Amino acid sequence: MENEVLITVVSALIAAASFAAFALPFLNKTEKKERYRSVIEKRRKALFEATRDGSMNRVIAEDTVSAADNMASMFKVQQLVGKMGENIRDNLLQAGIRNPTAPLKFMIARVVAPLFLCSFAMIIIAGTEKEISSTTKMLSIFGMGFFGFKLPDILIKNKILKRQQEINLAFPDSLDMMLICVQGGIGLEQTIDRVAAEIADHSPTLAEELGILSAEMAMLNDRRQALQDFARRVGSGAGKTFSTALIQAEQYGTSISQAMRVMSDELRDMRMSLAEQKAASLPPKLTVPMILFFLPALFIIILGPAGIQATAAGVGG
Repeated sequence: MENEVLITVVSALIAAASFAAFALPFLNKTEKKERYRSVIEKRRKALFEATRDGSMNRVIAEDTVSAADNMASMFKVQQLVGKMGENIRDNLLQAGIRNPTAPLKFMIARVVAPLFLCSFAMIIIAGTEKEISSTTKMLSIFGMGFFGFKLPDILIKNKILKRQQEINLAFPDSLDMMLICVQGGIGLEQTIDRVAAEIADHSPTLAEELGILSAEMAMLNDRRQALQDFARRVGSGAGKTFSTALIQAEQYGTSISQAMRVMSDELRDMRMSLAEQKAASLPPKLTVPMILFFLPALFIIILGPAGIQATAAGVGG
């Protein structure tokens, strides 16, 4: 009886796990779409309120607020923030962090993390029973403090790198869809909004950025500024190339569809060359793991039986 109950419980757990594994991708798609829609609606609302209040000529919405102005308004020391605050804000935007208080939190993290890690290192050193030289103690504390100071930058740069890789990977296909829409007679704003909705499942990061771009282009009078803000938020080569090409096409009156076709081919070639570069760098990267893990096992398999037979012959003799 107990075995039957155990089998029933295990079978139910396996069935539940199978259902969860089947349904989880669909739930993730719904969550991505909801996030994409919430970001775009928030942006549209901010642009509408800025238009209604007559503040469209100022910096609009929180993700385009200058980091120097944002932090100086809190501390009244704009001259001390300057270019550093702008760089911090640009990095946070490229990492997808649009909260206007994010630069302040980033600066606080730069101060708190070294203090916390230095205190942790001092506690570990004080609790150890071994004799440690003063130089080693100072180097350990200094190293932990330096690591804590660089830790926020490392986390932000890793997030930027992942977002840019996702954007560069999905951008050529998005440009192909934009080209089809533009050649079909759809306006550029509607084209970008339509493509953003289509790629929300495949690349939510690019969908968010394109959705924000479409909202800005629809609400702002200056399309050039909207494209420059898009390049600033994305930060990748594909986004900057896209913005520059559209700005030049509008400035000189050239065909947008032709510019998109050329960009799509170039970005696809860049994506292929990057894949070939990664494939070419794979053998050197595999050398050390093969030496450490593959060759010892191979030697054991080949020489093991001979060693066993030699040992047995020696014992028998």
